[in-house]
Amino acid sequence: MNHGVNQLAIFTGVPEFDEPRYVGLPNIGDRERFFSLLEGALDRRWLSNGGPLVQEFERRVADQAGVRHCVATCNATVALELAIRAADLTGEVIVPAFTFPATVHAVRWMGLTPVLSDVDPETGNLDPAQIVAHITPRTSAVIGVHLWGRPCAVDELAAIADRHGLTLLFDAAQAFGARHAGRPVGGFGAAEVFSFHATKLVNAFEGGAVVTDDSSLAARVRAMQNFGIVGEDEVAHAGTNAKMSEAAAAMGLASLAGMEGFVDRNRRNYLRYREALAGIPGLVVPPPDPSVEHAYHYVVVRIDAGAFGLSRDDLMAVLRAENVMAKRYFYPGCHRMAPYHADGDAFPHTEALAASLLTLPTGAAVDGSDIDRIAALIRTAAEHSSAVAAHLATDGAAATVSGLGR
Repeated sequence: MNHGVNQLAIFTGVPEFDEPRYVGLPNIGDRERFFSLLEGALDRRWLSNGGPLVQEFERRVADQAGVRHCVATCNATVALELAIRAADLTGEVIVPAFTFPATVHAVRWMGLTPVLSDVDPETGNLDPAQIVAHITPRTSAVIGVHLWGRPCAVDELAAIADRHGLTLLFDAAQAFGARHAGRPVGGFGAAEVFSFHATKLVNAFEGGAVVTDDSSLAARVRAMQNFGIVGEDEVAHAGTNAKMSEAAAAMGLASLAGMEGFVDRNRRNYLRYREALAGIPGLVVPPPDPSVEHAYHYVVVRIDAGAFGLSRDDLMAVLRAENVMAKRYFYPGCHRMAPYHADGDAFPHTEALAASLLTLPTGAAVDGSDIDRIAALIRTAAEHSSAVAAHLATDGAAATVSGLGR
């Protein structure tokens, strides 16, 4: 471990890690199960078009989410577009400014107008108090995002949606397996959307799903994800091709089999980080929220530059020089992105979060020893923040991360 400031790689030291430690390195489930399922698909010569593996995956996901219907798709962005189209949304849709751009893109790609709203300064989730000011006669829906897998204020959002006659959807891309007040994420609003991208807790290489208790909505989504076909020769909707393949479903089923172990590893990593980073001025690892359950799939720390002595980007530069590939999610906020550029003063909480949050490596590819070493690097940088800041200012090292986001 590094102990002195000159041992940091930004000075003259050797990087702490020979191989990079990444955020979002894929969990690999039961390999034998995956290959066995794949062999079965090859033997059946049924590789797509709602085969038995996709059907089983949909049943398993629906059971986990506590809903009646799951429609698996090729990815979560298309799943959200299908949910928007199937819900017959029009006009304007309120979305959080602090989210991955795919949430907002899905609204725009469906020909609707995304209306950005600021978020809760503590949770980063859509702030119900901010929404009402954005509701106009053209508003048809609200899309909440369960950030880092921590559920939104679903009851408050539902009350606002009901009061104003709006459809409520949830982007639950990061929240598979989460629960709010004892209820699984998946059954809130008209529909929710999961991601099974390679970086998620459960992955299908690349995949997504729309989950809902609304049978009519589910039927429209299922038709639309298969070219709008509802019978052998009948096309009822203007659809697209959003089907999940049997190979992807095989990976999803193998990943589901390992889910309990993934969550256990994530929880242990999170607690190890909390212990190892405790007491560092200006650095906060958000404590658990007793009202929700989630998979601890993301370890997010908040940096107060004044108290810590370094900006979040300075700390990221220090870590990346050590092969710790920390990331800033979701920088710079959708309101700062070219397609949606808006006045930053209208989004103070999004601005503050985008400038201060850093995500650290975790998951099955990171162990306790790695976490202790990463924490020691952070502690060293904090203890010698003046020297580190001066070196970065003259060397320009921090500029190397200025264009990085998710």
